[in-house]
Amino acid sequence: MAVPVTVIVTPGPPPSLDLHGPLTPRALEEALAALPPCTPTLRRHTDTHHTLQLPPPPYPAGTLADLLAGSPSENAAYPASSRPSVGAGGAAVPEAVDAAAGGPGAAPAQGPVLDPRRAAAAEQRPAGQTSGAVRSVPIASAVPVPAAPLQRDVLLDALARPGTGLHIGQLHWRWHGPLDTERFTEAWQSLADREAVLRAALAPPVRDTGPRIVVHAHAAPEIRRHGHSAVDWYALLTAERARPFDLLHPGPLRIALLDEPPVGDGAPASTRVLITYHQALLDRRSIRILLAAFYRAYLADGRMPGGQRRPDVRDHLHWLSAQDLGPARAFWSGAAPPPGAATLPARPVARTTGGLGHGRTRRVLTPLEAARLRGWAALWGATESTALHAAWALQLYRAAADLEATPHSVAFAVTLSGRGILLEGVEGLPAPLRNPLPVHLVVDPAATVPRLLAELTGQALDAAAYEWVSAGQILAWSDSSPTVRRVTESLIVFEPPADAGGNRPASPAHRENAHRDDLAVEGVRVDPPEAVSPLTDLPFTLTAHHEPDGSLVLTAVHDRTRLPDEAAEQILSQTAGLLRELPCVADVSTTVAEALDLLSGARVPPVAIRPSGTLRLLREGGHPGAGTICLVPPAGAPKDCYDEVAELHPGPEALATLTAPADAADFLTALCPVLATGEALVLGGFSGAGALACEIAERIAAHGWYPPFVAVAGSADGRTDSARALSRALTSATARPG
Repeated sequence: MAVPVTVIVTPGPPPSLDLHGPLTPRALEEALAALPPCTPTLRRHTDTHHTLQLPPPPYPAGTLADLLAGSPSENAAYPASSRPSVGAGGAAVPEAVDAAAGGPGAAPAQGPVLDPRRAAAAEQRPAGQTSGAVRSVPIASAVPVPAAPLQRDVLLDALARPGTGLHIGQLHWRWHGPLDTERFTEAWQSLADREAVLRAALAPPVRDTGPRIVVHAHAAPEIRRHGHSAVDWYALLTAERARPFDLLHPGPLRIALLDEPPVGDGAPASTRVLITYHQALLDRRSIRILLAAFYRAYLADGRMPGGQRRPDVRDHLHWLSAQDLGPARAFWSGAAPPPGAATLPARPVARTTGGLGHGRTRRVLTPLEAARLRGWAALWGATESTALHAAWALQLYRAAADLEATPHSVAFAVTLSGRGILLEGVEGLPAPLRNPLPVHLVVDPAATVPRLLAELTGQALDAAAYEWVSAGQILAWSDSSPTVRRVTESLIVFEPPADAGGNRPASPAHRENAHRDDLAVEGVRVDPPEAVSPLTDLPFTLTAHHEPDGSLVLTAVHDRTRLPDEAAEQILSQTAGLLRELPCVADVSTTVAEALDLLSGARVPPVAIRPSGTLRLLREGGHPGAGTICLVPPAGAPKDCYDEVAELHPGPEALATLTAPADAADFLTALCPVLATGEALVLGGFSGAGALACEIAERIAAHGWYPPFVAVAGSADGRTDSARALSRALTSATARPG
């Protein structure tokens, strides 16, 4: 009877495959011929145990495991004395070199177990890099520090939706006058030598820990200069946002320079400067802090005076680890939104939108309208940001209100600076402190609008004491289902005016303005920077900011898979309308119901029901913390292909899967709650699932989590023998030490 070879894969780099079973030259030659040419090395331990060393990624080790695991061995075993030959694809079939039994990978296995435990050091290939080029992972001598809970939230979002530009922020401005590229580069290098965050990266993950942050001894900022005819500005803006960051390498920001066409008449040349950054290590205020420091270094001929900045990102992480979570948990357990709260100003519908990606729309309040809003809010002891929150709460209530107009819970997220903490020097600290936290209140249509403003103001003051707590922690402390990843579906961001810091030396705007005068002496004029807000994984994000003329700009970013463009435009128009009209009609006795009359006649827009995005449970775990086995279906496999595996598997782990077709992003989204809890995870599947499972494991490692083992055995042929083979492989995988 034909016996397929079983495989244990360690992705590396470089990856290696432990082959168990009667390996034949024909099976190996055919498998290698189906893949890109390479020159592997084969080590022979016994007649039925070999180790195949492969080239570094992106060589498809998972695909090779699938090919070998699905190839029955019908010929004689691979002889120890055979010589290399060349397969049809040009791949060299390697010489089998004798090795002592019990060598690397000699542990017995019942099926192929793809072990990505060394994938933490795997380099993610930058866009445009050829398949054979692999950058080495820098070795950091510093001791890694556990990532902040907020950083874990950001990494989970980015992990679940790769390639979408999630949590990538941008800041850009025009530089008028001469720009010395060498001096510009030296100034940023000097800054990187001084600022720990510019040398920070994810540390290679280790077992039983989550993501960790490490500061390297050296990092070179990426700076690229483009001629005016090389690329369009908006194409550059989009391309830089879409280009992923390799978080295992230091460098959380990159800079692109685009020379503008000469205008003649002796006018100074202009260059557009674009900074793109990742929110896992930097926030918007951090970029403004660094920009002011860069101007100082540029004016000093590219040499940043002074030593290392303290506190730095590590000091903040140490401060977080020292906090007592008891009081914070007690507060947020009561303040977290309950299930059933209205979270979007729209009514759910079962149909899909047919849209993809994100859309943007904006509305503007004139300087007069913005000043009127600010004055009206001040009458009730509130700020204009609180007025925006009140307008949003009114719309959430309107979408959820029933015919009896009874009180109803609403919930949304707002951003806090994260810098109102008792850490000396935190105002000038470049680090990812900006924090989106939930707001929950019960809107009563009989209550007055001033009372609504007062309640929102009080909530903001209460939450400020615990603004260092992350949304992920609050979710874990709430009564939400373990599969829920968000307690809100909308985010309100209110950017303070550029001069909000006044003349305080700690204000980034004050520092920038001081350096602009010095730059002017050298014939350089720099415009105030403009921000492009990062995308989030929420359906609707509303950002408000002031223009220099005093107008208030409202910008909405929406997920087109949930909200069509016309629905997002309607929501934003209604928000702007409330902000314009409330100061004119709402007085001390105006009720919420009366304020909502401003929207009478306007329809409530539709929103597509959120996809479940959850694993389909095949079997519950034997006890809490038993871990999860996620089974990846091969292409074309029937929906119930793993039902018998769930019945046969003796381990205590919960077994789950996703219904095909499902890609890596689908699985990563579904696995985020498992990664958030830190419980053990194993991936597995029949032959044909190895490539996708290995891709999932490598992406998990690239975002700082210890990658799960991947077990592959048997075929999706409906036979009990295949189910038993996979069960044995899963047992082997769950028992393997890290």
